[in-house]
Amino acid sequence: MPQDNQPQNDNKHQLPAIVINSQYIKDFSLEIPYAPEIFKEIKQNPDVKVNVDVNTKNLENNFYNVDLAFSINGDVGSKKFFIIELTYSAVVELNVPQEHIEPVLTVEIPRLLFPFARQIITTSLTEAGLPPFMLNPIDFAALYQLRKKASQTKN
Repeated sequence: MPQDNQPQNDNKHQLPAIVINSQYIKDFSLEIPYAPEIFKEIKQNPDVKVNVDVNTKNLENNFYNVDLAFSINGDVGSKKFFIIELTYSAVVELNVPQEHIEPVLTVEIPRLLFPFARQIITTSLTEAGLPPFMLNPIDFAALYQLRKKASQTKN
């Protein structure tokens, strides 16, 4: 039995800061517009451009939807080798102070979703007959800072 001068730990009323309720593929597309002829033209690694964006939406109360959107283009010479677009999403519940909601939604949740999205992209490209491709980790904190800076310069 706790003594009067010791704090009591009441865990049954403490909610987790982040709860991921569901993860899902919201949108997915893979194109190899010049297949099968393009496969004969591959003499070096394709030039790959990766664009990533994070979008959030409040659903109700503490529930949010977070979209991690990728657009990846690979070129061989002057031809488009592949185009892959993926929006990987999650419905999350946040129990954090108001001032932490934006960074949690745009940095922490994407950081948690990224390995799943990367696996979908890597597996899809490999299954499509393309050379192995590993998407490098993304610094979502830096992306968040760039986005904030851009929005401040607009105002």
